[in-house]
Amino acid sequence: MTEPVWFPSDPASTNVGRFMAAHGIATFEELSRRSVDEPEWFWAAVVDFLGLPFTRRWDRVLDVSKGIPWATWFTGGRLNFAQACLRHPASRRAVVWEGEDGDVRDWTYGELGAQVDALCALLEERGIGVGDRVGVFMPMLPETVAAVLAVAKMGAVFLPLFSGYGVEAVASRLNDGSARALITADGSYRRGKATDMLAIAEQAVAQSPTVETLVVVPRLGRGVGSGLPWPTPVEGVEPRVFEDVDSEHPLFIAYTSGTTGRPKGSVHVHGGWLVKVAEEAAFQTDCTADDVLFWFTDIGWIMGPWEITGALSNGATLALYEGAPDWPEADRLWAFIERHRVTILGISPTLVRSLMPHGDGPVKARDVSSLRILGSTGEPWNEGPWRWFFSVVGGERCPVVNFSGGTEVGACFLSVHPVTPLKPMSLGSPSLGMAVDVFDDDGKPVREAVGELVCTAPWPGMTRGLYQDPERYIETYWSRWPDVWVHGDWASVDDDGYWFLHGRSDDTIKLAGKRLGPAEVESALVSHPAVLEAAAIGVPDELKGEALWAYVVLAPGTEETEALRAELVAVVTDNLGKSFKPSAVKFCASLPKTRSAKVLRRAVRAVAIGKDPGDLSSLDDPATIEAVRAAR
Repeated sequence: MTEPVWFPSDPASTNVGRFMAAHGIATFEELSRRSVDEPEWFWAAVVDFLGLPFTRRWDRVLDVSKGIPWATWFTGGRLNFAQACLRHPASRRAVVWEGEDGDVRDWTYGELGAQVDALCALLEERGIGVGDRVGVFMPMLPETVAAVLAVAKMGAVFLPLFSGYGVEAVASRLNDGSARALITADGSYRRGKATDMLAIAEQAVAQSPTVETLVVVPRLGRGVGSGLPWPTPVEGVEPRVFEDVDSEHPLFIAYTSGTTGRPKGSVHVHGGWLVKVAEEAAFQTDCTADDVLFWFTDIGWIMGPWEITGALSNGATLALYEGAPDWPEADRLWAFIERHRVTILGISPTLVRSLMPHGDGPVKARDVSSLRILGSTGEPWNEGPWRWFFSVVGGERCPVVNFSGGTEVGACFLSVHPVTPLKPMSLGSPSLGMAVDVFDDDGKPVREAVGELVCTAPWPGMTRGLYQDPERYIETYWSRWPDVWVHGDWASVDDDGYWFLHGRSDDTIKLAGKRLGPAEVESALVSHPAVLEAAAIGVPDELKGEALWAYVVLAPGTEETEALRAELVAVVTDNLGKSFKPSAVKFCASLPKTRSAKVLRRAVRAVAIGKDPGDLSSLDDPATIEAVRAAR
């Protein structure tokens, strides 16, 4: 059994520790139990502890009169999300941004507020009002933060769109949301190349009849085309009042990619989203006003809105970054941390694996001692990369706050908290206030075995349904067991009570009736020094039902030989047993991944079996699909 490798030195100095002391709670285990057993007490106490500004106190914290899938929170309460993010001293630094070309910009909370008001004025001149949808198709610029807050301040609804989308993907989401405006940039830099976002935005608007206004940030200095330029704040103008909205008023619609059909739009609201994410940043990443928080993400992924909310609602500084983590030099990410004294860093396991081939040198050449919390999300870890992140990047002094949730969850189900000992690769325990469990195929709780990750009670950050598709919402998440959210992840709890994830249950491979998570195969493969990355899939097999295929990306200079292929087969069988022997190991130049570095296994499997890979709008590099087809 794996033993803990990190222990908190001073739990009482953390936000969680102070919250426990304020409520006379002696242990984290007691807090965890009480947060689940008494959710109305817990979430009201969170609002008060964090000072989140409701203009009208709620009548009820939780209302399930319409059924658990349609639960509402802080019923009768009124607030504005943007006010919670902009309530801090005007002179405090709110945002720091660094471009790939070396350009750096800082905004204080006062300057951010002025940018927000200038955009509010422009959008209102164009007839945008309460409830109207506004697309935000932008790289992670300071103006992106202002755009999100301006739309929220007006009581409109923002649609965060991945900055790497093509025309059809942008247009389909604008049309699904009946957006009236789109905010974009003329482009951004990535690995020395300028993207032409404005051309994509203009073509998408041409296919979106409801969009009447296009606002453009001239990041590259190329002009604004058919759009309106980002407005300049005017001194002496009274700030716009924050639109006072109901707690359940929609804040944003986050679109996910589907295998087929139109994307799923998860609806998040002012009250529930704010309270849950502010709590997560405060209690999981221990974010305070003294911190600089940076998550390697995009506005189109849920962690984009999460980092804006988490940092600004807690009065911290939000750090933003343009470009790839290892370009133009291998130490770019670590130099960014050094220059801006980042204290909370969040990246994905795949991104860590992609940085490891550069060795320890780029990290050690930079002063990353400002770091105190390492965050991760997006997929399961394997042990080698986790230990590299913990030891080389964090110096074995920073906890790896690994958490997992999803776009529809609006937050996370599981998380490490910096007040408890930490096991490698673990997700710690259920996030506070989350009634999470692991079920077997019969819907019974199981321990020390892999099962479905489920949630048996509502939580504030949950989506208020899929936009314009309530039946799909119920079918996707609530139809397997009554009043139980089935998330689609495999999870387990060890006999010490630590939680682990094992990949998506819809990625599960079944070999002769035995269930296998692809992450277990991939972890074994990347333990071999010749393997940089791996993707494991199941393909139809007449004898076994499914056969295990592995696609591997080899380290530079490694020769593709049958002997190496045999070694990799042996690595998997030695780790997992002879029943899980791969039927094929294919050498691949690259794997299809999202911009946030998650491997798209469904796309790999579709190509392998000759099927349509479905919606690939989140793909970072379309050429990787051809790399899978050409795998040897």
